[in-house]
Amino acid sequence: MSALRRGVNRATLLCAAAALLGAGAALATAADPVRDRLPSGWPLLDTGRVWLGENTVDGWRDHGWWTPVAITGLSLALLLFLSWAVMEFRSGRLRVLQLGRPGVTLAGPALAAAMAERVRAVDGVARAHVRLVGRPRRLRARITLVLTPDGTPRAALRQLCSQAVAEARAAAAPRELEAEVRMSVQTHKARRIR
Repeated sequence: MSALRRGVNRATLLCAAAALLGAGAALATAADPVRDRLPSGWPLLDTGRVWLGENTVDGWRDHGWWTPVAITGLSLALLLFLSWAVMEFRSGRLRVLQLGRPGVTLAGPALAAAMAERVRAVDGVARAHVRLVGRPRRLRARITLVLTPDGTPRAALRQLCSQAVAEARAAAAPRELEAEVRMSVQTHKARRIR
């Protein structure tokens, strides 16, 4: 996805969210509990305002199909908006990395899987997960390590930097590759004594 399209998508989502939030805040000012807590100078909606006249509501009540259609339409619009937002904010995950020659690419998940395999080979590492995010020119590897109880963080980090991260930087050159490492220690399961 191009930077322009990504910017337009995020701006559209931001404007839609701001409009919905503003409309919700304006409607909330018509309720007495909210109205009593607001400062006196704030603009408020009239509590006696009629949004739909009695004739309009009676006209819609004659048709039994409009309530399910309205609820279904609003639900679909909400699901579409939420899926669009999730896809937009997950778009930072690296999918394809262009290599030196035109048309030669490397899948981001494949590079992440190779890095994870190298990280698991580090002494003292029980489990590892690698995720590549960022832009094709500036990559970031999010590495999550679970150390064995006898593994030391300093030794594991030293081997990680000199082996897996160095190889990934060489593979991604001339692009920059930053590594973000999170570590935890594998705990022993408590044994029950009878």
